[in-house]
Order: sequence, then C-alpha cells, then structure tokens
Amino acid sequence: MNSLSQYIDHTLLKPTATKTDILKLCKEATEHQFFSVCVNSCYVSLAKAELKDSNVKVCSVIGFPLGAMSTKAKVKETKHALKDGADEIDMVINLGLLKSKDFKAVLKDIKSVKKEMPNHVLKVILETCYLDNKELVKASQLAIEAGADFIKTSTGFGTGGATTEAVKLMKNTINNGLTKIKASGGIRDTKTALKYINIGVQRIGTSNGIAIVTGNSSTSINY
Repeated sequence: MNSLSQYIDHTLLKPTATKTDILKLCKEATEHQFFSVCVNSCYVSLAKAELKDSNVKVCSVIGFPLGAMSTKAKVKETKHALKDGADEIDMVINLGLLKSKDFKAVLKDIKSVKKEMPNHVLKVILETCYLDNKELVKASQLAIEAGADFIKTSTGFGTGGATTEAVKLMKNTINNGLTKIKASGGIRDTKTALKYINIGVQRIGTSNGIAIVTGNSSTSINY
C-alpha cells in the first residue's frame, strides 16, 4: 500500500475560501506530502504557482457542486482550468439528466470533458446520496464508458457522503476494469480512511487530511 498521505486529495471547496486559505492548503499539502490539492477552478493558477517546486498536483472541480450547467459551460471551465495548470479534473455528473433517463446526454456530457483532457486524469462525481442502487450502477457504467479515470462518490455538498455500500457497488460495476474509485464526503479520521482503502478505494477526498495522516480526530464538518 502507498503511504497514506498519497491517497489524499487535500480539499478546500467552500464558497468563502480566500486566497490566504488556499495558500495555507498548499503549504499543508507540501508539509504532509499529500497527492494533490483540490480547489475551485478560480484558484487553480494560484495553487499551481504556490506548488511549482513540489510534487503535489493540482485538482480542479468542474460544474461544481450541482453538475446541472450546460455541457458547453463544463467544457469551457475545463479548458480554463487546464490552461491555468490543473493536473486533474473532478467533474459533477448531470443528475437531472440521469434521473430523466437521458443516458445519451449524460454520456455526451462526460465524453465532452474527457475529450479536452486525453492525457489528464478525469474523476466523475456521481453524488451517490441522491441515487438508488440501479441509478448508481448506471451512472458508474456511463462514466466508465465515457472514459473516466475515476468514479467518485460525492461532492461533500449533498445530503450525504461516501458509504461502504456505495463504494462496493461502484467496485462491482468496475469489475476487473481499470477505472479507479475516489471516496469523499465524511471521511475525517484514519480508521475511516483505511476502511475505504481496504475495500479498494485509490483516492480520498477530504478537508481532514492532516487529522487522517497524524491520527488526530477532527471535528470539521467540511467535505
């Protein structure tokens, strides 16, 4: 198993996050050797500049947190994030289209973003708290078909975060494929992080990465 810190996307996505907060996030990520920082797209260039002398990658969310904007808007945001230095993209699936059973539109939405980043990692956020098992399987299948490198449980802004049931269902849908899983939402301590890693998760999205790698408990309710 990799070092626990290398599973962590150190995350700050709250709407009130300031430039100072982002700089602090980057400093923490460097100190603890996290895999990446995950930020809103307006802060990609700031994070990239701050981390230029480190191995920490920059992840940008796209279409966050609702996923309900147009495909053109998601593509445009993706282009700007990549231009500003994003190494990875976490995009939110269009839940309304999925629940409308317009699977062709959902597939196109994801494919259109992936087309802009053939050599970058794309994670597709399924927002599992809003999906029943059948919808979760279908969402996973569509993301995989569209070329997602990861399928991800949650934004952290929905009614719930990662669950072992959802992750196991996602893993079963991947079967022996190459798509990976990112668990996020409600992962705040070492025990919980290891629980997900042990069932096959390869990335953890959390604002509590320091608590996770140091073994200290966290009372933060973010992400």
